[in-house]
Amino acid sequence: MKTDYLIVGSGLSALVFGSLMAKSGKKVQILEAHEYPGGFGHTFTMAKKYKFNAQLHYVWDCGEGHTVNQVLKKLNLEQTVTFERYDPDGFDHMRMPGYALNIPSESQELIQRLSALFPQNTNQICQFILEVQKTSKGLKILSPPVNPMQLFQHFAEVSCAVMYLNSTLQNVFDKFQLPLEAQTLLASQWPDFLLPPDQLSFYAWVILFTGYQQGAFYPTKHFEFVINSLVKIIEDNGGEVLVNQEVTNFLVTDKTVTGVQATDRITHQTREFSGEIIICNIDPKKAAQMIGIDKFSRKIRHRLNYDYSPSNYMAYCVVKDIDLRDYGFGKWNTFHTGHQNLNEAFYQMYEQHDYSNPTFAITTPTLLTETAGDCPEDCQIIEFLTVANYAYFKELQATNRKAYNDKKEAILNSILDIMEQHYIPNLRKYLVFKITGSPTTNERFCWCPQGNSYGSSLTPKNMGIGRLNHLTSLKNFYFCNASSGYPGFAPTFWTGAILYQRLSGDLILEAA
Repeated sequence: MKTDYLIVGSGLSALVFGSLMAKSGKKVQILEAHEYPGGFGHTFTMAKKYKFNAQLHYVWDCGEGHTVNQVLKKLNLEQTVTFERYDPDGFDHMRMPGYALNIPSESQELIQRLSALFPQNTNQICQFILEVQKTSKGLKILSPPVNPMQLFQHFAEVSCAVMYLNSTLQNVFDKFQLPLEAQTLLASQWPDFLLPPDQLSFYAWVILFTGYQQGAFYPTKHFEFVINSLVKIIEDNGGEVLVNQEVTNFLVTDKTVTGVQATDRITHQTREFSGEIIICNIDPKKAAQMIGIDKFSRKIRHRLNYDYSPSNYMAYCVVKDIDLRDYGFGKWNTFHTGHQNLNEAFYQMYEQHDYSNPTFAITTPTLLTETAGDCPEDCQIIEFLTVANYAYFKELQATNRKAYNDKKEAILNSILDIMEQHYIPNLRKYLVFKITGSPTTNERFCWCPQGNSYGSSLTPKNMGIGRLNHLTSLKNFYFCNASSGYPGFAPTFWTGAILYQRLSGDLILEAA
Protein backbone atom coordinates (compact mmCIF):
# COMPACT_ATOMS: atom_id res chain seq x y z
CA MET A 1 0.00 0.00 0.00
CA LYS A 2 1.40 3.40 -1.03
CA THR A 3 1.93 5.73 1.91
CA ASP A 4 1.26 9.49 1.86
CA TYR A 5 4.80 10.40 2.93
CA LEU A 6 7.73 8.02 2.53
CA ILE A 7 10.64 9.45 4.52
CA VAL A 8 14.18 8.23 3.89
CA GLY A 9 16.22 8.60 7.09
CA SER A 10 15.11 9.24 10.67
CA GLY A 11 17.18 12.26 11.74
CA LEU A 12 15.49 14.85 13.92
CA SER A 13 14.13 16.98 11.07
CA ALA A 14 12.57 13.84 9.53
CA LEU A 15 11.04 12.77 12.85
CA VAL A 16 9.62 16.26 13.41
CA PHE A 17 8.17 16.40 9.90
CA GLY A 18 6.86 12.84 10.15
CA SER A 19 5.26 13.32 13.56
CA LEU A 20 3.53 16.54 12.47
CA MET A 21 2.19 14.89 9.31
CA ALA A 22 1.10 11.76 11.19
CA LYS A 23 -0.65 13.88 13.81
CA SER A 24 -2.50 15.69 11.02
CA GLY A 25 -3.87 12.39 9.74
CA LYS A 26 -1.40 11.51 6.99
CA LYS A 27 0.05 8.04 6.51
CA VAL A 28 3.79 8.20 7.26
CA GLN A 29 6.51 5.59 6.76
CA ILE A 30 10.15 6.16 7.73
CA LEU A 31 13.11 4.02 6.64
CA GLU A 32 16.29 4.11 8.74
CA ALA A 33 19.52 2.26 7.92
CA HIS A 34 20.76 2.24 11.52
CA GLU A 35 19.33 0.08 14.32
CA TYR A 36 18.29 3.23 16.20
CA PRO A 37 16.20 6.17 14.96
CA GLY A 38 17.39 9.73 15.51
CA GLY A 39 20.47 10.20 13.33
CA PHE A 40 23.07 12.17 15.28
CA GLY A 41 20.47 12.41 18.05
CA HIS A 42 20.33 8.65 18.69
CA THR A 43 21.33 7.13 22.02
CA PHE A 44 23.38 3.95 22.31
CA THR A 45 24.10 1.63 25.25
CA MET A 46 27.52 0.31 26.23
CA ALA A 47 28.43 -2.40 28.76
CA LYS A 48 24.67 -2.92 29.20
CA LYS A 49 24.38 -0.03 31.67
CA TYR A 50 25.86 3.20 30.26
CA LYS A 51 23.90 5.31 27.78
CA PHE A 52 25.47 7.96 25.60
CA ASN A 53 23.95 10.30 23.06
CA ALA A 54 25.86 10.19 19.79
CA GLN A 55 26.43 13.93 19.30
CA LEU A 56 23.89 16.17 21.07
CA HIS A 57 25.12 17.95 24.18
CA TYR A 58 22.99 21.01 24.85
CA VAL A 59 20.23 22.73 22.94
CA TRP A 60 18.53 26.11 22.54
CA ASP A 61 15.24 27.62 21.30
CA CYS A 62 13.31 25.44 23.77
CA GLY A 63 11.76 28.15 25.94
CA GLU A 64 8.10 29.17 25.95
CA GLY A 65 7.04 30.35 22.50
CA HIS A 66 10.28 29.33 20.79
CA THR A 67 10.59 26.89 17.87
CA VAL A 68 10.93 23.62 19.79
CA ASN A 69 8.17 24.61 22.20
CA GLN A 70 5.80 25.55 19.35
CA VAL A 71 6.36 22.18 17.65
CA LEU A 72 5.88 20.24 20.90
CA LYS A 73 2.64 22.12 21.58
CA LYS A 74 1.34 21.17 18.15
CA LEU A 75 2.10 17.54 19.03
CA ASN A 76 0.63 17.86 22.55
CA LEU A 77 4.05 16.95 23.95
CA GLU A 78 4.97 20.19 25.70
CA GLN A 79 4.03 18.78 29.14
CA THR A 80 5.76 15.47 28.44
CA VAL A 81 8.99 16.48 26.71
CA THR A 82 10.46 19.11 29.01
CA PHE A 83 13.87 20.71 29.42
CA GLU A 84 16.20 21.82 32.20
CA ARG A 85 17.89 25.17 31.75
CA TYR A 86 21.63 25.59 32.09
CA ASP A 87 22.87 28.17 34.61
CA PRO A 88 21.98 31.57 33.05
CA ASP A 89 24.83 33.16 35.01
CA GLY A 90 27.29 31.01 33.07
CA PHE A 91 26.03 28.42 30.57
CA ASP A 92 29.43 28.19 28.86
CA HIS A 93 32.65 28.25 30.91
CA MET A 94 35.58 29.37 28.74
CA ARG A 95 39.07 28.48 29.99
CA MET A 96 42.45 29.42 28.53
CA PRO A 97 45.91 30.20 29.99
CA GLY A 98 45.61 33.23 32.24
CA TYR A 99 41.89 33.82 31.58
CA ALA A 100 38.50 32.47 32.58
CA LEU A 101 35.11 33.70 31.40
CA ASN A 102 31.65 32.35 32.19
CA ILE A 103 29.23 33.41 29.44
CA PRO A 104 26.02 34.81 30.99
CA SER A 105 22.61 35.16 29.38
CA GLU A 106 22.53 38.93 29.87
CA SER A 107 24.54 40.84 27.26
CA GLN A 108 25.24 43.77 29.58
CA GLU A 109 26.70 41.38 32.13
CA LEU A 110 28.85 39.85 29.41
CA ILE A 111 30.13 43.31 28.47
CA GLN A 112 30.98 43.99 32.12
CA ARG A 113 32.86 40.69 32.53
CA LEU A 114 34.87 41.18 29.35
CA SER A 115 35.57 44.80 30.23
CA ALA A 116 36.91 43.74 33.63
CA LEU A 117 39.35 41.41 31.84
CA PHE A 118 40.26 43.93 29.13
CA PRO A 119 39.67 47.43 30.59
CA GLN A 120 41.59 49.12 27.77
CA ASN A 121 39.15 47.71 25.22
CA THR A 122 35.78 48.40 26.85
CA ASN A 123 34.50 50.50 23.96
CA GLN A 124 35.30 47.89 21.28
CA ILE A 125 33.79 45.13 23.43
CA CYS A 126 30.57 47.07 23.96
CA GLN A 127 30.24 47.89 20.26
CA PHE A 128 30.89 44.29 19.24
CA ILE A 129 28.32 42.76 21.63
CA LEU A 130 25.69 45.32 20.61
CA GLU A 131 26.40 44.53 16.94
CA VAL A 132 25.90 40.83 17.68
CA GLN A 133 22.50 41.54 19.23
CA LYS A 134 21.51 43.78 16.34
CA THR A 135 22.55 41.18 13.76
CA SER A 136 20.70 38.46 15.67
CA LYS A 137 17.47 40.43 15.57
CA GLY A 138 17.89 41.10 11.85
CA LEU A 139 18.47 37.42 11.10
CA LYS A 140 15.33 36.42 13.01
CA ILE A 141 13.26 38.87 10.98
CA LEU A 142 14.77 37.53 7.75
CA SER A 143 14.13 33.86 8.60
CA PRO A 144 10.95 32.21 7.26
CA PRO A 145 8.10 32.76 7.72
CA VAL A 146 8.94 36.40 6.91
CA ASN A 147 6.58 39.16 8.05
CA PRO A 148 6.94 42.01 5.48
CA MET A 149 5.87 44.63 8.03
CA GLN A 150 8.72 43.56 10.31
CA LEU A 151 11.22 44.22 7.50
CA PHE A 152 10.22 47.87 7.37
CA GLN A 153 9.79 48.35 11.11
CA HIS A 154 13.27 46.96 11.82
CA PHE A 155 15.11 48.17 8.73
CA ALA A 156 18.28 48.99 10.71
CA GLU A 157 18.57 45.47 12.15
CA VAL A 158 17.83 43.84 8.79
CA SER A 159 20.41 46.04 7.04
CA CYS A 160 22.97 45.18 9.71
CA ALA A 161 22.39 41.46 9.17
CA VAL A 162 22.58 41.72 5.38
CA MET A 163 25.89 43.59 5.66
CA TYR A 164 27.57 40.50 7.15
CA LEU A 165 26.33 38.02 4.54
CA ASN A 166 29.85 37.06 3.43
CA SER A 167 31.66 37.69 6.72
CA THR A 168 33.51 35.21 8.89
CA LEU A 169 33.59 35.61 12.64
CA GLN A 170 37.25 36.63 12.30
CA ASN A 171 36.28 39.41 9.88
CA VAL A 172 33.99 40.93 12.48
CA PHE A 173 36.48 40.43 15.33
CA ASP A 174 38.99 42.36 13.22
CA LYS A 175 36.50 45.08 12.35
CA PHE A 176 35.94 45.85 16.03
CA GLN A 177 39.63 45.33 16.89
CA LEU A 178 38.97 42.98 19.79
CA PRO A 179 42.05 41.77 21.66
CA LEU A 180 43.10 38.26 20.59
CA GLU A 181 42.45 36.85 24.08
CA ALA A 182 38.91 38.28 24.07
CA GLN A 183 38.30 36.74 20.65
CA THR A 184 39.40 33.36 21.94
CA LEU A 185 37.18 33.56 25.02
CA LEU A 186 34.15 34.54 22.95
CA ALA A 187 34.72 31.85 20.32
CA SER A 188 35.88 29.00 22.56
CA GLN A 189 32.65 27.11 21.88
CA TRP A 190 34.00 26.51 18.37
CA PRO A 191 33.53 22.71 18.79
CA ASP A 192 29.82 23.52 18.35
CA PHE A 193 30.71 24.34 14.71
CA LEU A 194 34.05 22.51 14.23
CA LEU A 195 35.37 25.55 12.38
CA PRO A 196 37.87 28.22 13.49
CA PRO A 197 36.92 31.93 13.49
CA ASP A 198 38.66 32.58 10.17
CA GLN A 199 36.36 30.05 8.41
CA LEU A 200 33.15 30.21 10.43
CA SER A 201 30.22 32.21 9.10
CA PHE A 202 29.44 35.17 11.36
CA TYR A 203 25.76 34.33 10.83
CA ALA A 204 26.21 30.80 12.19
CA TRP A 205 28.09 32.05 15.25
CA VAL A 206 25.55 34.80 16.00
CA ILE A 207 22.55 32.49 15.68
CA LEU A 208 23.99 29.90 18.06
CA PHE A 209 25.64 32.31 20.52
CA THR A 210 22.52 34.44 21.00
CA GLY A 211 20.29 31.36 20.91
CA TYR A 212 22.12 29.94 23.91
CA GLN A 213 22.04 33.34 25.62
CA GLN A 214 18.26 33.20 25.47
CA GLY A 215 18.36 29.77 27.06
CA ALA A 216 20.66 26.75 26.96
CA PHE A 217 18.80 23.53 27.79
CA TYR A 218 19.07 19.79 28.31
CA PRO A 219 16.08 17.38 28.09
CA THR A 220 14.70 16.47 31.53
CA LYS A 221 14.47 12.80 30.56
CA HIS A 222 17.52 12.84 28.27
CA PHE A 223 17.66 12.91 24.47
CA GLU A 224 16.54 9.31 24.05
CA PHE A 225 13.14 10.25 25.46
CA VAL A 226 12.77 13.11 22.95
CA ILE A 227 13.48 10.77 20.02
CA ASN A 228 11.20 8.04 21.39
CA SER A 229 8.38 10.53 21.94
CA LEU A 230 8.45 11.65 18.31
CA VAL A 231 8.56 8.04 17.12
CA LYS A 232 5.59 7.23 19.37
CA ILE A 233 3.52 10.05 17.83
CA ILE A 234 4.16 8.58 14.38
CA GLU A 235 3.33 5.02 15.44
CA ASP A 236 0.29 6.01 17.52
CA ASN A 237 -1.14 7.72 14.45
CA GLY A 238 -0.78 4.72 12.14
CA GLY A 239 2.73 5.40 10.85
CA GLU A 240 5.84 3.21 10.81
CA VAL A 241 9.49 3.73 11.65
CA LEU A 242 11.39 0.81 10.14
CA VAL A 243 15.04 0.43 11.21
CA ASN A 244 17.85 -1.56 9.57
CA GLN A 245 16.48 -0.56 6.17
CA GLU A 246 19.30 0.75 3.97
CA VAL A 247 18.04 2.63 0.93
CA THR A 248 20.13 1.56 -2.06
CA ASN A 249 18.26 3.19 -4.93
CA PHE A 250 15.59 5.76 -5.73
CA LEU A 251 12.83 4.88 -8.19
CA VAL A 252 12.44 7.68 -10.72
CA THR A 253 10.10 7.94 -13.73
CA ASP A 254 10.04 11.07 -15.93
CA LYS A 255 11.70 13.23 -13.24
CA THR A 256 9.19 12.02 -10.67
CA VAL A 257 10.47 10.10 -7.65
CA THR A 258 7.96 7.35 -6.88
CA GLY A 259 9.75 5.30 -4.24
CA VAL A 260 12.95 3.56 -3.18
CA GLN A 261 14.62 0.20 -3.01
CA ALA A 262 15.89 -0.79 0.43
CA THR A 263 17.85 -3.73 1.76
CA ASP A 264 17.10 -5.16 5.18
CA ARG A 265 20.48 -5.16 6.96
CA ILE A 266 19.45 -8.18 9.08
CA THR A 267 17.84 -10.49 6.49
CA HIS A 268 19.62 -8.96 3.45
CA GLN A 269 16.33 -9.03 1.55
CA THR A 270 15.56 -6.16 -0.83
CA ARG A 271 12.12 -4.68 -1.31
CA GLU A 272 10.51 -1.60 -2.79
CA PHE A 273 8.69 1.14 -0.89
CA SER A 274 6.51 3.77 -2.53
CA GLY A 275 4.86 7.00 -1.48
CA GLU A 276 2.80 9.84 -2.88
CA ILE A 277 5.59 12.18 -1.73
CA ILE A 278 9.18 11.19 -0.92
CA ILE A 279 11.04 13.12 1.80
CA CYS A 280 14.82 12.78 1.73
CA ASN A 281 16.48 13.04 5.13
CA ILE A 282 19.76 11.45 4.01
CA ASP A 283 22.57 13.68 2.74
CA PRO A 284 21.22 15.55 -0.33
CA LYS A 285 24.46 15.25 -2.30
CA LYS A 286 24.58 11.50 -1.65
CA ALA A 287 20.92 11.13 -2.63
CA ALA A 288 21.46 13.17 -5.82
CA GLN A 289 24.36 10.93 -6.80
CA MET A 290 22.16 7.84 -6.28
CA ILE A 291 19.39 9.35 -8.41
CA GLY A 292 21.71 10.81 -11.06
CA ILE A 293 22.90 14.37 -10.71
CA ASP A 294 21.94 15.07 -14.35
CA LYS A 295 18.27 14.67 -13.47
CA PHE A 296 18.37 17.85 -11.37
CA SER A 297 18.13 21.41 -12.65
CA ARG A 298 21.27 23.50 -13.08
CA LYS A 299 20.27 25.65 -10.09
CA ILE A 300 19.89 22.64 -7.79
CA ARG A 301 23.13 21.09 -9.06
CA HIS A 302 24.90 24.32 -8.16
CA ARG A 303 23.37 24.32 -4.66
CA LEU A 304 24.35 20.69 -4.18
CA ASN A 305 27.99 21.63 -4.76
CA TYR A 306 28.66 22.29 -1.07
CA ASP A 307 31.65 21.36 1.07
CA TYR A 308 31.06 19.00 3.97
CA SER A 309 31.69 20.19 7.49
CA PRO A 310 34.75 18.88 9.32
CA SER A 311 34.31 15.86 11.52
CA ASN A 312 35.00 15.27 15.18
CA TYR A 313 36.58 13.09 17.83
CA MET A 314 34.51 12.04 20.85
CA ALA A 315 35.41 10.37 24.13
CA TYR A 316 32.55 8.96 26.20
CA CYS A 317 33.68 8.32 29.79
CA VAL A 318 32.12 7.20 33.08
CA VAL A 319 33.54 8.02 36.53
CA LYS A 320 32.75 6.46 39.91
CA ASP A 321 33.46 7.39 43.56
CA ILE A 322 33.73 11.06 42.65
CA ASP A 323 31.29 13.96 42.32
CA LEU A 324 32.21 16.16 39.38
CA ARG A 325 30.40 19.08 41.01
CA ASP A 326 33.21 19.23 43.56
CA TYR A 327 35.61 20.07 40.72
CA GLY A 328 33.80 22.96 39.09
CA PHE A 329 31.35 21.14 36.85
CA GLY A 330 27.59 21.57 36.88
CA LYS A 331 24.77 22.98 34.73
CA TRP A 332 27.11 24.31 32.08
CA ASN A 333 29.64 23.17 29.50
CA THR A 334 33.36 23.86 29.77
CA PHE A 335 35.59 24.74 26.81
CA HIS A 336 39.33 24.44 27.26
CA THR A 337 42.11 25.74 25.06
CA GLY A 338 45.84 25.94 25.67
CA HIS A 339 46.19 28.44 22.82
CA GLN A 340 45.51 32.16 22.59
CA ASN A 341 44.74 31.81 18.89
CA LEU A 342 41.90 29.43 18.01
CA ASN A 343 42.75 29.51 14.31
CA GLU A 344 46.20 28.13 15.05
CA ALA A 345 44.75 25.61 17.52
CA PHE A 346 42.34 24.33 14.86
CA TYR A 347 44.94 23.92 12.14
CA GLN A 348 47.35 22.19 14.52
CA MET A 349 44.76 19.49 15.21
CA TYR A 350 42.93 19.34 11.89
CA GLU A 351 45.78 19.66 9.41
CA GLN A 352 48.82 18.55 11.40
CA HIS A 353 46.95 15.92 13.49
CA ASP A 354 48.87 17.23 16.51
CA TYR A 355 46.90 16.85 19.74
CA SER A 356 49.78 17.48 22.12
CA ASN A 357 47.96 20.61 23.36
CA PRO A 358 44.33 19.99 22.40
CA THR A 359 41.45 22.44 22.42
CA PHE A 360 38.24 20.65 23.42
CA ALA A 361 34.77 20.77 24.95
CA ILE A 362 33.77 19.09 28.21
CA THR A 363 30.17 18.14 28.97
CA THR A 364 28.65 16.33 31.96
CA PRO A 365 25.12 15.18 31.03
CA THR A 366 24.38 13.46 34.36
CA LEU A 367 24.71 16.82 36.14
CA LEU A 368 22.15 18.53 33.92
CA THR A 369 19.02 16.74 35.09
CA GLU A 370 17.90 14.85 38.18
CA THR A 371 16.27 12.16 36.06
CA ALA A 372 18.20 8.90 36.13
CA GLY A 373 18.61 6.74 33.08
CA ASP A 374 22.01 7.31 31.51
CA CYS A 375 24.06 5.33 34.02
CA PRO A 376 23.92 3.77 37.52
CA GLU A 377 23.28 6.28 40.30
CA ASP A 378 26.78 5.90 41.77
CA CYS A 379 28.37 6.95 38.47
CA GLN A 380 28.57 10.13 36.39
CA ILE A 381 29.22 10.68 32.70
CA ILE A 382 31.84 13.07 31.35
CA GLU A 383 32.42 13.52 27.63
CA PHE A 384 35.06 15.27 25.54
CA LEU A 385 34.78 16.62 22.00
CA THR A 386 37.23 18.11 19.51
CA VAL A 387 37.81 18.37 15.77
CA ALA A 388 39.28 15.56 13.66
CA ASN A 389 40.24 15.11 10.02
CA TYR A 390 38.22 12.41 8.24
CA ALA A 391 40.75 11.68 5.49
CA TYR A 392 43.52 11.16 8.04
CA PHE A 393 41.51 8.78 10.24
CA LYS A 394 40.02 6.94 7.25
CA GLU A 395 43.48 6.19 5.87
CA LEU A 396 44.76 5.12 9.30
CA GLN A 397 41.83 2.77 9.77
CA ALA A 398 42.22 1.28 6.30
CA THR A 399 45.99 0.80 6.38
CA ASN A 400 46.95 0.25 10.01
CA ARG A 401 44.22 -0.56 12.48
CA LYS A 402 46.63 -0.55 15.41
CA ALA A 403 47.88 2.93 14.53
CA TYR A 404 44.25 4.05 14.23
CA ASN A 405 43.40 2.76 17.72
CA ASP A 406 46.66 4.12 19.14
CA LYS A 407 45.88 7.59 17.76
CA LYS A 408 42.45 7.62 19.35
CA GLU A 409 43.95 6.53 22.67
CA ALA A 410 46.73 9.14 22.39
CA ILE A 411 44.21 11.95 21.91
CA LEU A 412 42.27 10.82 24.97
CA ASN A 413 45.47 10.67 27.01
CA SER A 414 46.37 14.22 25.98
CA ILE A 415 42.93 15.36 27.12
CA LEU A 416 43.16 13.43 30.38
CA ASP A 417 46.60 14.91 31.07
CA ILE A 418 45.10 18.39 30.82
CA MET A 419 42.07 17.39 32.89
CA GLU A 420 44.32 16.09 35.68
CA GLN A 421 46.55 19.15 35.55
CA HIS A 422 43.84 21.82 35.46
CA TYR A 423 40.54 20.31 36.62
CA ILE A 424 40.43 16.91 38.34
CA PRO A 425 43.61 15.53 39.94
CA ASN A 426 43.99 11.77 39.41
CA LEU A 427 40.96 11.62 37.12
CA ARG A 428 42.15 8.37 35.58
CA LYS A 429 41.79 6.67 38.97
CA TYR A 430 38.03 7.25 38.87
CA LEU A 431 37.41 6.17 35.28
CA VAL A 432 35.40 2.95 35.11
CA PHE A 433 34.51 3.10 31.41
CA LYS A 434 35.78 4.89 28.31
CA ILE A 435 35.17 4.58 24.59
CA THR A 436 36.27 6.85 21.77
CA GLY A 437 34.78 7.73 18.42
CA SER A 438 36.45 9.15 15.32
CA PRO A 439 35.20 10.54 11.98
CA THR A 440 34.90 6.97 10.68
CA THR A 441 32.65 6.19 13.65
CA ASN A 442 30.33 8.99 12.49
CA GLU A 443 30.39 7.58 8.98
CA ARG A 444 29.59 4.06 10.15
CA PHE A 445 26.85 4.75 12.69
CA CYS A 446 25.34 8.01 11.44
CA TRP A 447 25.75 7.35 7.71
CA CYS A 448 27.25 10.78 7.08
CA PRO A 449 29.56 11.16 4.04
CA GLN A 450 33.17 11.86 5.03
CA GLY A 451 32.11 11.60 8.67
CA ASN A 452 30.79 15.17 8.53
CA SER A 453 29.19 16.42 11.73
CA TYR A 454 26.94 19.20 10.40
CA GLY A 455 26.19 18.42 6.77
CA SER A 456 27.43 21.34 4.68
CA SER A 457 30.23 23.33 6.29
CA LEU A 458 29.09 26.44 8.17
CA THR A 459 31.18 28.85 6.11
CA PRO A 460 29.83 32.11 4.61
CA LYS A 461 29.67 30.40 1.20
CA ASN A 462 27.27 27.77 2.53
CA MET A 463 25.23 30.11 4.77
CA GLY A 464 24.24 32.64 2.10
CA ILE A 465 21.18 33.13 -0.07
CA GLY A 466 22.25 30.32 -2.43
CA ARG A 467 22.03 27.71 0.33
CA LEU A 468 20.17 24.51 -0.54
CA ASN A 469 16.60 24.26 0.76
CA HIS A 470 13.80 21.70 0.50
CA LEU A 471 13.29 22.17 -3.25
CA THR A 472 14.83 19.54 -5.53
CA SER A 473 13.46 20.28 -9.07
CA LEU A 474 12.08 16.70 -9.15
CA LYS A 475 8.39 15.98 -8.69
CA ASN A 476 7.11 14.63 -5.36
CA PHE A 477 10.62 14.79 -3.88
CA TYR A 478 11.84 17.13 -1.12
CA PHE A 479 15.00 17.47 0.94
CA CYS A 480 14.67 17.63 4.73
CA ASN A 481 18.15 17.54 6.21
CA ALA A 482 20.82 19.64 7.97
CA SER A 483 22.32 20.61 4.60
CA SER A 484 18.94 21.70 3.20
CA GLY A 485 17.97 23.39 6.45
CA TYR A 486 20.34 23.95 9.36
CA PRO A 487 22.20 21.60 11.74
CA GLY A 488 21.61 21.26 15.47
CA PHE A 489 18.65 20.31 17.64
CA ALA A 490 16.54 23.48 17.37
CA PRO A 491 17.41 24.14 13.70
CA THR A 492 16.39 20.61 12.72
CA PHE A 493 13.07 21.09 14.54
CA TRP A 494 12.70 24.26 12.49
CA THR A 495 13.66 22.49 9.25
CA GLY A 496 11.09 19.74 9.74
CA ALA A 497 8.37 22.16 10.85
CA ILE A 498 8.96 24.58 7.96
CA LEU A 499 8.64 21.77 5.40
CA TYR A 500 5.47 20.57 7.14
CA GLN A 501 4.03 24.09 6.91
CA ARG A 502 4.85 24.41 3.22
CA LEU A 503 3.37 21.05 2.25
CA SER A 504 0.33 21.15 4.55
CA GLY A 505 -0.51 24.86 4.65
CA ASP A 506 -0.84 24.57 8.44
CA LEU A 507 1.06 27.47 10.02
CA ILE A 508 2.55 26.51 13.38
CA LEU A 509 5.69 28.65 13.62
CA GLU A 510 5.05 32.33 14.27
CA ALA A 511 7.05 34.97 12.42
CA ALA A 512 9.69 36.93 14.34
